[in-house]
Amino acid sequence: MKTKIYSIITLLFLSLSISAQVDRSKMPEPGPAPKINIGTPEKFTLPNGLQVLVVENHKLPRVSLTLDIDNPPMAKGDKKGVEGFVGGMLGTGSTTISKEKFDQEVDYLGANISFGSQSGFASSLSKYFPRVLELMADAAFNPVFNQEEFDKQMKQSLDGIKNSENSVTAIAGRVDNLLTYGKNHPYGEFTSETTLKNITLQDVKDLYNKSFKPNNAYLVIMGDVDFKTVKKQVTKLFGNWQKGEIATSTLPEIKNPKTTEINFINMPNAVQSELAIINVVDLKMGDKDYYAALLANQILGGGGTGRLYKNLREDKGYTYGAYSGIGASRYASRFKASSSVRNIVTDSAVVETMKEINKVRYQISTQEELDIAKAKYVGSFVRNVEKPSTIANYALNILQNNLPSDYYEKYLANINAVTLEDVQNAALKYFRGDKARIVITGKGIDVLKNLEKTDYVIKYFDKEGNPSVKPEMTLPIPEGMTAANVVDKYFEAIGDKEKVMAVKTVMTVSSATIQGTPLVMTVKNAAPNKTSQIITVMGNVAQKAVFDGAKGYQEARDQKMDMQPAQIEEAKLSMAPFADMAYKKGKLNRIEPIDGKNYFVITFNETEVFYDMKSGLKFQEVKTVKTPDGREVKVPTTFSDYKEVDGILFPHSMGSKMGPMDLNFITKEIKINEGVSDADFE
Repeated sequence: MKTKIYSIITLLFLSLSISAQVDRSKMPEPGPAPKINIGTPEKFTLPNGLQVLVVENHKLPRVSLTLDIDNPPMAKGDKKGVEGFVGGMLGTGSTTISKEKFDQEVDYLGANISFGSQSGFASSLSKYFPRVLELMADAAFNPVFNQEEFDKQMKQSLDGIKNSENSVTAIAGRVDNLLTYGKNHPYGEFTSETTLKNITLQDVKDLYNKSFKPNNAYLVIMGDVDFKTVKKQVTKLFGNWQKGEIATSTLPEIKNPKTTEINFINMPNAVQSELAIINVVDLKMGDKDYYAALLANQILGGGGTGRLYKNLREDKGYTYGAYSGIGASRYASRFKASSSVRNIVTDSAVVETMKEINKVRYQISTQEELDIAKAKYVGSFVRNVEKPSTIANYALNILQNNLPSDYYEKYLANINAVTLEDVQNAALKYFRGDKARIVITGKGIDVLKNLEKTDYVIKYFDKEGNPSVKPEMTLPIPEGMTAANVVDKYFEAIGDKEKVMAVKTVMTVSSATIQGTPLVMTVKNAAPNKTSQIITVMGNVAQKAVFDGAKGYQEARDQKMDMQPAQIEEAKLSMAPFADMAYKKGKLNRIEPIDGKNYFVITFNETEVFYDMKSGLKFQEVKTVKTPDGREVKVPTTFSDYKEVDGILFPHSMGSKMGPMDLNFITKEIKINEGVSDADFE
């Protein structure tokens, strides 16, 4: 018994002694990089040049296949978009099987087969894989490029262009690519309605015949397969694929500007600015400073731990997120720091982003930042090597980028070998804050005045990246025109002022979805200023707001809050069932051009109301509200799809923005002078 007691005391003493030697105020030293055993795919090459990589993994009865044709990027010029037709029309049947039967069999097998202009993908259960491989090969080598399918693809493409024409994010993305790489570079081109209409069915066939060749292609098969069996299948199905001359391309030189400049694209419908700070880089995966560049970017803007995120979101509250990224390519790449910021802080966001870029260039980062960045890459790498697809992707990278065969075995050691000096040298070399394009896509009337106070030269571009001139901020208001005139014209446009005045109550039922969840909004208005708004989610009341003309309240999540005196006074100034009656007392502030149309803008309290000068219809209301932390945010509501109800036009589509989410309410029912009672405002 004594022996046991002495043993316990000894162990306790040793434990306390060891603990006393540990300084818990210091972060533990990082251990050595774990040894990673990366498997090697089995390989073979067909006589036509097709290189095949097979990764056997029998944990699940599934197989996936990826076809990658490694052609260099090629400019499409005035036929940009033709590559989309090649990818879209491949896999729509073949010369041996109709599209209908092809789709039916793929669905029956529970498989997935898809194509790009220079790629293909298939997946299925392993027992069906031989047939799926046959179907994919048949579709790839015996395509049906017919006029009917071409016309269908053309309509879909044109509709897609039309739908994105006023998207600030889409315009920002395409123009900053164009400005970075140039119009004649494959990475700078963009598909437009004009380029699409230049494309013919013959162009699609020509591109397929030129680029779909095996002697520069890789076939990667992963999953529950037997190497010898799959080798026979691939040889049989892909062996007759005729090789041809490999496409070549001479890429134009790309350069950074001599000094940092602002490139501004005016989007009058923008409720926030898309900000991107960009410079081109010559960085490849085999470069010695590749790992240092990755870690420098991680410290600057690689997620929630990055300096940009902490500054612009957590500290300043300018945006929902701010990030940076750096590419490594055999052809061309760039460094890009980006965020979507409120109009009013666009200039401040530029200053803060540039400050962080220059700080990481000219000041040594902290050891803690470097350790966190390394831990991120080590953790991600270790997780990824557990996936069978990683083995194949790494092997493909080694082949395509001419990397050493042990590149990934040494990856973690190379990451851990990066020093603070290496990080700063990489930042100095690749984050060219002194020779950058600050590309801003936003509403000129809101942001240019402050941007002009910065030290940067501002160059203007249109939505297609063509040099432009400074946009008109406002247009002169015709003499004698007032807010009352504008509202009277609106009432005439929606029907007739007498009809409008005869309306005492209006009930509107609209629906929308948010993150896939259906919402129903019921709004009831009664003259002179009674309002009720109820939003239900799957039949349950989620939010309710009521004002009876003298008092009101808001209710959400079973919590009721009475309106404050200031809110009551503001509500009393409003009018119902047509708020526009109150806007007659506002100020006609300006005439603002938006997307080729001119709008009268009336300012009423904290709201700006836009009326189309030509049609007279109301287009938009933008209300400035204060967030709980005191920040001012503009909340826009757009009105469209006007339809007649009892002789009066009402908008049947209302778009609203809630933070990063867009809501579009579609009106299902409108009742005039019925369906509303005093009980609705209790």
